[in-house]
Amino acid sequence: MGVGALSLWEQSSTARVMAPARPRKLAKVPFVELADGRLQGVVSSGSDIGRVYVSSVAARTYAFACSTNNNRPCGGARGMFCKHIQALVAEAVLQYGAERVARGLAVEPSDGESDAQSLTAAMTATRPVKDDSSAAAQVFSRFLRHLAYLELAPVTSPLPEMQWFPPTRAVA
Repeated sequence: MGVGALSLWEQSSTARVMAPARPRKLAKVPFVELADGRLQGVVSSGSDIGRVYVSSVAARTYAFACSTNNNRPCGGARGMFCKHIQALVAEAVLQYGAERVARGLAVEPSDGESDAQSLTAAMTATRPVKDDSSAAAQVFSRFLRHLAYLELAPVTSPLPEMQWFPPTRAVA
């Protein structure tokens, strides 16, 4: 992607705007991020439209957590990655690319090929432990914040709550 393909805002922004590695559908995993030393996100329930799961995998140890938005434990995460965590890894690979996910989680697939299945296999081979779901509230809160921005009308003027950084020309 050359500089000519970027909008004026993207060119002048201090935060790098990265396109997804590949387009993905948001119905199953509407929110995924590599943050706080974890791969974490929100995964929709397959059986209840009103339920979502907050799932995470820690870097290096691969300790995992999965619970509902009501902080109830996932029934499938009993000593191994549940289907929600597997879906989270698969969508993270679509969003960020396998190499970036592998780097973020500090995992090296045994067969040398990086895809969602090989990353998951390499992590589960270490027999990771179940972690507490203390980060679930923060992850779900960020997800809800992202949803709130989708409800705003498109504007070109700055949003006050998005003004985290001072203007680049201002003198402190």
